[in-house]
Amino acid sequence: MTARISRRGLLGGGLVAGAVTAIPTMADAAPDPLITRLQDWASTLGDGVDAVPYGMPTEHEKHVVRRNVGWLTADTVSSVNFTPIHALDGTITPQGCAFERHHSGAIDVRKQDWRLLINGMVDTPTVFTYADLERFPRVNRVCFCECAANTGMEWAGAQLNGVQFTHGMIHNMEYSGVPLRTLLEEAGLGAAGVVAGKWIYVEGADSSSNGRSLPLEKALDDVLVVFKANGEALRKEHGYPVRLVVPGWEGNLWVKWLRRVEVLEVPVESREETSKYTDTLADGTSRKWTWVMDAKSVITSPSPQSPIAHGPGPLVISGLAWSGHGRIMRVDVSRDGGMNWETARLAGPGQDRALTRFYLDTKWNGEEMLLQSRAIDETGYVQPTKRQLREVRGLNSIYHNNCIQTWHVKADGVTENVEVS
Repeated sequence: MTARISRRGLLGGGLVAGAVTAIPTMADAAPDPLITRLQDWASTLGDGVDAVPYGMPTEHEKHVVRRNVGWLTADTVSSVNFTPIHALDGTITPQGCAFERHHSGAIDVRKQDWRLLINGMVDTPTVFTYADLERFPRVNRVCFCECAANTGMEWAGAQLNGVQFTHGMIHNMEYSGVPLRTLLEEAGLGAAGVVAGKWIYVEGADSSSNGRSLPLEKALDDVLVVFKANGEALRKEHGYPVRLVVPGWEGNLWVKWLRRVEVLEVPVESREETSKYTDTLADGTSRKWTWVMDAKSVITSPSPQSPIAHGPGPLVISGLAWSGHGRIMRVDVSRDGGMNWETARLAGPGQDRALTRFYLDTKWNGEEMLLQSRAIDETGYVQPTKRQLREVRGLNSIYHNNCIQTWHVKADGVTENVEVS
């Protein structure tokens, strides 16, 4: 008798890397009451269309939330929480899940009260309102925002047992706004003279007055002044009503509640670019102006918060890759701690300075694994091991840790953070 192939049978263990094999019929299995019996949800009326004017996630997914690490900071008003990347798929991060980083808490500013001053070496110091911004030609761009301290707590060894905490200081959204170049040119750059070597200082409206210096050349290239994310207004915690977007560069430069842009001859050397957001080397000196986020990747499932729960059979290994230098061209996956590598499938062509989703469709027989991923971007840069980073930067660093991450998958599917460097 010819074996019948059912969808249920395929999900039970007959699909390996796209190859279909004969599977015995499930006809003799005990009936599933969720199929054979009328359920409550099919015998009563559901909610009407006006029950929830602004759509919210179902309560069945209430575990998919941002989380913080309580011991990390003295108070949550100057702290960070983490995107639940282990529970998401695709590449676009919902605003409600996107990580937050504040230096003095998320402030509440009405768009009618928002103002942006452009001053310094400009022909006409100019103040823009929110309504002014809406009248300029705008652009839409998908890009990632990553805190420079993402994975920083892992520098000395495996520490936090969850990809949300090791790599969750990142989000990827579609931003809508006006090129900063447009606003600078509106104020006039004749007074600045030659652009090369000039700087801007961008400052937020919160009480920390968080500010950073940026080369004017970068400002005129691709920096955006944005007021929408994923099609809707920015959330308060993401800088409503207006923030800066600096594609490919560290998140601290993406100043929220933007209030001032000053054109200068020299950088300001503010707190956030001297005592913070620099890379201290083994000899005690510190590198500064390390803005670009190098190529990086991580497997989000299986991972400590997303263990293998279905037992042996088909397994989808999934993760994210990104690079501040451009597009992700390839991601390799290792199951044995970097001894052997397989090329993963990219869900779509890599986008410039945006998250790329990758998959390795495989079969798991219950063997222990040391899972790793390795990203290669369009410049040819290959994501390094932690040992390779330490050889250059020593053990004092916190920021810009883009090392290869290792998960130990045990025979029962439980997964732990370990170091194989």
